[in-house]
Amino acid sequence: MVNEKLQQLEQPLKEQSLDVQGFESPRSLMETVDEDLVPLLDLAHRPVISARQFSREQLVQISRLASKFETEPQRITRPLTGKILISAFYEPSTRTRLSFESAWHRLGGDIMSITDPASTGIAKGESLYDIGEMLNHYGDMVVLRDNDEKAVYEMLESLRIPIVNGGNGVDEHPTQAMADIYAILKAHPELAIANNIAEDKKIRIGIIGVPGRMRTIRSLLLFLSLFSDGIKEVLIITDAPDIFSDGQQQELEQNGLNLRVSDTLDNELPELDIVYINAIAWVSDTYEEHGTNYRLDSTSPLKPGAIILHPLARGDELDRSLDNTPFNWYFAQARGAVFIRMALLSAILKSYS
Repeated sequence: MVNEKLQQLEQPLKEQSLDVQGFESPRSLMETVDEDLVPLLDLAHRPVISARQFSREQLVQISRLASKFETEPQRITRPLTGKILISAFYEPSTRTRLSFESAWHRLGGDIMSITDPASTGIAKGESLYDIGEMLNHYGDMVVLRDNDEKAVYEMLESLRIPIVNGGNGVDEHPTQAMADIYAILKAHPELAIANNIAEDKKIRIGIIGVPGRMRTIRSLLLFLSLFSDGIKEVLIITDAPDIFSDGQQQELEQNGLNLRVSDTLDNELPELDIVYINAIAWVSDTYEEHGTNYRLDSTSPLKPGAIILHPLARGDELDRSLDNTPFNWYFAQARGAVFIRMALLSAILKSYS
């Protein structure tokens, strides 16, 4: 084993490929969608709290701008030079925090990062309202993650700079859902211009998880409802008894989504074009596990051409045996999160490079 590891060290680092597992696809999105920055004007200097704030046209254009950043990084002009992001993550995070900070750095800005509320005035009983008032003078934008779903709204009351919801309890995670939509549009760019798509061309999406308890899924479903004309069915796969929060299913169906619930996985997989799996929901200062008996691996009966998405971090529900297969789009999804956040930050600060 030691010799094998030493041999690996003697090999040159792998070059990052843009030709496999979803990394090439930004170009197809750029070629399918015409650039139109007008829908993004309404996002200028606005907070981002909920997926409900966005139109289909805004999501499409944010995704197109992200694809431009991803495919043409040499053209980024660092428009946020001199701007400061306050990155306040009061709940554990790897991908969301680092992708926001990477996005801000790539656009030329500087960052002040807070990863422990005990190091702030909160430890002395200071309210988020008062902290927000102070942050107005220290930075140009705030990204907040807090396990209390009300926290982002409390800080919003006093902020005069934009705030972005980086995940608030079991409520929403709109920018993760943007990364999910970006991956989906790269895989199926026809959804971006869906108009009278033939019934046999519409896609089926399977979501393994509990929409009423998982903020990533809650926001994703809201976004998917904007593309319902190109989606034949959204299948929720779970063995939980109460899967929707009050009014959630009705809202989604009224917005055009065709929802179905199943407690089986393998029987459904051969008909699914997209499989989205998640097993963790953050609740208060801990987490819940859902659907731990559902598992994807290289023996799963996946449809040829299907893609797997996962917001990460993963557990046993998503086996590493899928990592080197064409079904793996979850790493491309995580990579794309940097560029979709670059696009969103540019839109909010009206700094298109």
